[in-house]
Amino acid sequence: MTALELAAALPDPGTLRERCRMLAVLDTVLSSQSEYAYYSFHAHWGPGRELASMDNGSGDEYSIVFSPAGAFLRGFDHESPMSPYVSDDYEPWPGLTTGIPPSLAGNLDEPAFNDDGTLLATVCLWRETADDRWHTGEINFPEAGDPDGSGWMFAVLLDPTSTSYADFAAHYYEKTVDRAAVADFWTSRKLTADLLRRLNSEMTPASLVPDLARIGWPEPA
Repeated sequence: MTALELAAALPDPGTLRERCRMLAVLDTVLSSQSEYAYYSFHAHWGPGRELASMDNGSGDEYSIVFSPAGAFLRGFDHESPMSPYVSDDYEPWPGLTTGIPPSLAGNLDEPAFNDDGTLLATVCLWRETADDRWHTGEINFPEAGDPDGSGWMFAVLLDPTSTSYADFAAHYYEKTVDRAAVADFWTSRKLTADLLRRLNSEMTPASLVPDLARIGWPEPA
């Protein structure tokens, strides 16, 4: 997969935002410690901005900024042949951000997405509020099966069901995951006290309050 195929496969920003929030809730519950969660969501990341993110702790990450202007997506696969560190001048891959509109271009200079002025990205997509599709730059991709990391980094987000996340969580957290409980949460969009117990009996509603507030999700009832 490449960014072009990812752009065609991603849902609209509203649906994507909801999936990102659900992943953050599930990951916070299953990880037991939010600082070790793979997926996270900050509902008040900046004035009028929300941030969905992934960090695998091994140098790979993605960020999706939701704002009134639209959505901006950045992914960084540190082993990708399109990494800026592959070039001598530490510049992003040619064409990676070509055509990004001024309303979303400020995200390219966001310090959290840069390393000494170098945009940490092998994937960039954007979609203004009035757009009917996602856009990417004018890119000549290197010969590789997943040259920019689009395939493995965003696979869970592309699944409208809970299956991909349940598979991921069982492997990543090396624990038995109640797949039915994950599916119930995914379908109902509600984290009840009973669902919390089924997902992680060691977690209490009170312990989740700060994390759910950050995500912007209602407390278990």
